[in-house]
Amino acid sequence: MRWTLKPKPSSEKVKALAAELKVDELIATLLVQRGIETYEAARQFFRPNLDDLHDPYLMKDMDKAVNRIEAAIANGENILVFGDYDVDGTTAVSLMSSYLKSYYPNVATYIPDRYDEGYGISYKGIDFADDNGCSLIIALDCGIKSIDHVAYAKAKNIDFIICDHHRPGEFLPDAVAVLDPKREDCHYPYDELCGCGVGFKLVQALAQNRKQTIEDLLPYLDLVATAIAADIVPMTGENRTLAKFGLEVINANPRPGIKALVQNVKTRANGERSEAKKVLTITDVVFIIAPRINAAGRIKHGNEAVALLTEYDLDQAEIFASEIEQHNSDRKDLDKQITIEALDQIEINQETEKFTTVVYNKNWHKGVIGIVASRLTETYYRPTVVFTKSGDKLAASARSVKDFDIYNALEACAQHLEQFGGHMYAAGMTLKEENYAAFKEAFETVVEETIHPDLLTPEISVDAEINLADINERLIRILNQFEPFGPQNMTPVFMSKGLIDSGYAKGIGADENHLKLFVKQSRSFGSSQGFGAIGFGLGKKLDLVKNQNPFEAVYCIDENDFNGNVAVQLRLKDLR
Repeated sequence: MRWTLKPKPSSEKVKALAAELKVDELIATLLVQRGIETYEAARQFFRPNLDDLHDPYLMKDMDKAVNRIEAAIANGENILVFGDYDVDGTTAVSLMSSYLKSYYPNVATYIPDRYDEGYGISYKGIDFADDNGCSLIIALDCGIKSIDHVAYAKAKNIDFIICDHHRPGEFLPDAVAVLDPKREDCHYPYDELCGCGVGFKLVQALAQNRKQTIEDLLPYLDLVATAIAADIVPMTGENRTLAKFGLEVINANPRPGIKALVQNVKTRANGERSEAKKVLTITDVVFIIAPRINAAGRIKHGNEAVALLTEYDLDQAEIFASEIEQHNSDRKDLDKQITIEALDQIEINQETEKFTTVVYNKNWHKGVIGIVASRLTETYYRPTVVFTKSGDKLAASARSVKDFDIYNALEACAQHLEQFGGHMYAAGMTLKEENYAAFKEAFETVVEETIHPDLLTPEISVDAEINLADINERLIRILNQFEPFGPQNMTPVFMSKGLIDSGYAKGIGADENHLKLFVKQSRSFGSSQGFGAIGFGLGKKLDLVKNQNPFEAVYCIDENDFNGNVAVQLRLKDLR
């Protein structure tokens, strides 16, 4: 594990911001590291406001999209809302369809089958639109590369509006409107929206056209926040504003589907229905809500997620939620078993020392190979691709390591692939089985030639070195206002030296896999205060801290709420 201390920002900027905001220099340092250097930027960061959202009409083709939808409504046309089967896609479809249905009845939804149709716009979906008299398809979280599909639809007199956030190819589909802030010719001020976020901007434009305000759209923000959290987009700008207000909706008045999902988890955890008022954070959305929405598309069908998220009757939503809970349980069993088989394959093939992991088994469940790829990167920290059989081709999910662009690596291997798409850190692809070995070899070569060796060791990025004496109520209160956390606004990580355990250190958990201790800093650091600390997965480091051996640690500052007693706790990430 590498510890990398972030470069200290300009002391002049830090001092100026600290004086202007009346905060200490530690807080000002954390803000400048996040690109927040002025009073106004700090105001927007600490007090996000829905009025600060950009005008949706700044997005290229927005006027065309709105005009086409309004024409469809005026002409009584049938509209099909089409989206991917993951969290971003299903929340986007739920958002768009429920908004349109609030004033127009002729709206249907379509989620492609992960196994039968694969990712993105499908010919089967276009045929469904044709069979059901739909003359307009609104595609969400997909479509930016679907040139042939859009042409196929056009031949059937079906128009397309595409709302996507993936990187476009050399040419755009011939759609009525292509909304994608990553278009080269789109000058929208913020280009890190997720697919549901782009869909929300279209809803926002439609709402403005109908003289509605942003307040009227608040009930839809629980969906947008869920998509932002699940799709791991930067927690900056508009994303952070939408996530903050979406979290407030999730905690105060979520749609029945989300309420039922969360309640189901609490019920299972406590063995009985719990009315606990625990405030959910973005982390809870990532680990509680998102995997369950995803499980529908992984195990059964993404339609189940849309049914849950658009259901307004709580009793029916609870039935849907319990079915999805079972899918999630099945998903856990599957990904555990496949991970074991994949790790065995790496050992048997003597591939533990390579620059990449590429594994394949025709029987692996397509719905969980993305999760398995993530698990394998936890064991062998390197770019990873997991293949399974899908029809007459092989399909794969790819995951990367920090700071390595796996999309670019796949692009360099494109001659071996049928199709691919994705982001810097995650991608999907298909290829012919006879090209598997050639791809595997090419991918290894590309990565070996382009990856910096340091990137093959996990890194902990440390915001600042502090002393325990620096930790006080005011610091914690302000740090809490840095939420919601996510990429480019991660939970601050601190490092402290000269730490000792006060004799409490012990391994805890079933296999004593976790470490619990009470840390103080040696007297030379000028403070006698100590804090409880927990290190998940650090049980094996117990001997390092026994007998008051001095050590240094990297950690986040948490508040531990136990039976109503709130205490400061250090969540250790590593120690040495």
